[in-house]
Amino acid sequence: MSAHPVWRSGLFVPVNVERFLAKASSRGADTIQLDLEDSIAPGDKPDARRKVEAAVARIRAEGRSDVLVRINQPLEDAVRDLEVAVIPGVDAIMVTKVEGPDHLRLLDELVSRLEQKREMPAGGIRFLALIEAPGPLAQAHAIARSTPRLLGMSLGAEDYATAIGGEPTEDVLLMPKQQILQAATAAGLMPMGTIGTVADYSDIAAYLRVVRRSASFGFVGASAIHPAQVPALNEGFSPSAEAVAKAEKIVAMDREAAAEGRGSFALDGKMIDIPIVQRAQALLVRARAIAARAR
Repeated sequence: MSAHPVWRSGLFVPVNVERFLAKASSRGADTIQLDLEDSIAPGDKPDARRKVEAAVARIRAEGRSDVLVRINQPLEDAVRDLEVAVIPGVDAIMVTKVEGPDHLRLLDELVSRLEQKREMPAGGIRFLALIEAPGPLAQAHAIARSTPRLLGMSLGAEDYATAIGGEPTEDVLLMPKQQILQAATAAGLMPMGTIGTVADYSDIAAYLRVVRRSASFGFVGASAIHPAQVPALNEGFSPSAEAVAKAEKIVAMDREAAAEGRGSFALDGKMIDIPIVQRAQALLVRARAIAARAR
């Protein structure tokens, strides 16, 4: 399996709103998530679809962001969305309101046929799955293993809270978010999202604390509904300079210990053994990937 991309921040942009598209590439987001779903009124969807190809080409020409397209859930809409979204320059499809593994396998078949028809690399366009109801959440592990095209999973917080008759608070979302995290990591996928909801961007300092806490759980990136959230996502989902320095020290000391035939060692009054070394190594891999993306 290839290394995961660095997708710390994904900025939602309605594909049919020129003033948002015009500035999208300058926002610093790792991905631009062109939206055909919630931000597009039902009557405007046909026109929005006609604008996808030009929007993708524009983002690719203007910036360094990867491109995702968020599609609608009803099958008749999803088919129309995929017809315009499976094109060169699109890295992934955000599949909304995933119902189960068969849902993703069906869409996988449709995308495969379009890739073949358009002479695109087979499997080149990946999936991000959004689980937004308790029934599909119960199938999270099966969904995570449904298709090799699947790259990551997230919980649609607002829709999920509505589905269970609750509010999208941190307490309400903590358990389902962790279920997504467990299913995604068990299948080798990227766990996406934050512990909480992305709807409130009025207090960026508080939002950054949420992002950092989410990263400590194991989440690796999340969507932004406002450009002000992008820097917080990029910072919060990146290892700090202090964390990188400590990881480098742990890895270096591990090499020394191994050369002396020791399996563990002490650092700052704490015992360092294999799991801690593995976390340090993983942190350095991610730090290098983030640095490479910046270059």
